Amino acid sequence: MRRCWCSARGGGLELKALAEAYPGWTFVGVDPAEQMLRLAERTLGPLGTRIELVQGYIEDAPPGPFDAATCLLTLHFLDAAERRRTASNIHRRLRRGAPFVAAHGSFPQEAGQRALWLSRYAAFAVASGVDPEQADKARTAVDASVNMFSPERDETLLREAGFSDVNLFYAAFTWRGWIGYA
Repeated sequence: MRRCWCSARGGGLELKALAEAYPGWTFVGVDPAEQMLRLAERTLGPLGTRIELVQGYIEDAPPGPFDAATCLLTLHFLDAAERRRTASNIHRRLRRGAPFVAAHGSFPQEAGQRALWLSRYAAFAVASGVDPEQADKARTAVDASVNMFSPERDETLLREAGFSDVNLFYAAFTWRGWIGYA
């Protein structure tokens, strides 16, 4: 039986997809928000018997070892030092050679690039039907409170956390996904 660590962010949708795809696996989902964990319980339904939900952060997760780990749409909320620390703690909980998948916002940050990409972010939202004022507020909020780094810096942070063979496997607009191995 394999055991996988996951960030539970998103109310359990990731955990549900993984539990359905891998019926012989057990999972641990970690999230600091109690309401997200309660939503995850409801989302998981009977699949929840194979999933341990932990309220807290990586330090609160069981020590492992785990056969795989994911962290989706979470790391971009952390500054560089906290991101490296979190990824290092995930790495320590994995068996040697175990895969780690991380996906989050990441786009070029060179002079003028951040503003350009955030403007594109807002324009895409407007083109998708979002009120222009709301899209601009979202752009401003992301600029002020989300730690987007360049894809190269994100890859470097994962390597510094101990992961090897780190490769970008997904890119769509401002989103990137990497796989690395413990």
